[in-house]
Amino acid sequence: MPAGEGPDRPGAARDAREQIAARGAPGRVAHHVDQEDSRVRPGPDRPGADQSGDRRVSTAAIVVIGNEILSAKVADENGPWLSRELRGLGVDLRRIETVPDEVPIIVDSLRRALASAKWVFTSGGIGPTHDDVTIAAVAQCFGRKVVPDERILSALRAHLGDRLNPALRRLADVPEGSTVDWSPGSLFPVVSLENVAVLPGPPVLFKEGFARIRDRYRAAPIFSRALYFGVGEGTLAEHLDATVARFPSVSIGSYPRFDDADHRVKVTFDGRDQAEVRRAADFLRERVPAGALLRED
Repeated sequence: MPAGEGPDRPGAARDAREQIAARGAPGRVAHHVDQEDSRVRPGPDRPGADQSGDRRVSTAAIVVIGNEILSAKVADENGPWLSRELRGLGVDLRRIETVPDEVPIIVDSLRRALASAKWVFTSGGIGPTHDDVTIAAVAQCFGRKVVPDERILSALRAHLGDRLNPALRRLADVPEGSTVDWSPGSLFPVVSLENVAVLPGPPVLFKEGFARIRDRYRAAPIFSRALYFGVGEGTLAEHLDATVARFPSVSIGSYPRFDDADHRVKVTFDGRDQAEVRRAADFLRERVPAGALLRED
């Protein structure tokens, strides 16, 4: 299903999901794998692993899938929206990558995402059409087969009967070993495999799907401060360098403006230690020339 397409995509696929929802959908199902475990896991030498030992610290990556995004036929809404949601949950977003509807490229992107973050979210590419290849790509990334979820398939059979053609049967496909989450009244399941969550492309459905799993990702909050200056980065650079060296646990960003904004540079401070974030902002404030600071928040 294309990543930017609206929720009212015509056709039997949507009808099938609505009919399943109307009768009540299956609950959460975990598919167990008896074969030797070949799953991708964060290791101690991978950035996706929590090397600090603090499980509250969480990172994420987003893989946006769809030719229509890359060709500018549709603007991606899901990546920016999810980045804000993750920020509110205390999750540090490490990367967003947009890729075409091609399995090898999606697999490569997933592997990069898994190497850089604890959690990975995909957007788009699930459905009954030829360009819906995300399930196959996730399965290949983890060395799994694509298998039908029997409870989804049973629901499709019950509500579609003779209309259940091979294309619509693909709506029940999941990577072997997946967890499938349904919610009462929902039009679709959310499929997760290890630390990868597979979400639909239409923004309304993407948001609905993430809302059902969002509490899994809540982490320690990220605290922020911002200082606004009336001088350029050239004046601030040496003071920024000193602040960065003094407070390595605080992420410090400098963002110049070249329009008619009321400031020339905005400097942000982000971290999980609120007191340290405040100290970093105070340190820079005290170093800059008098009158350079316009305001703060």
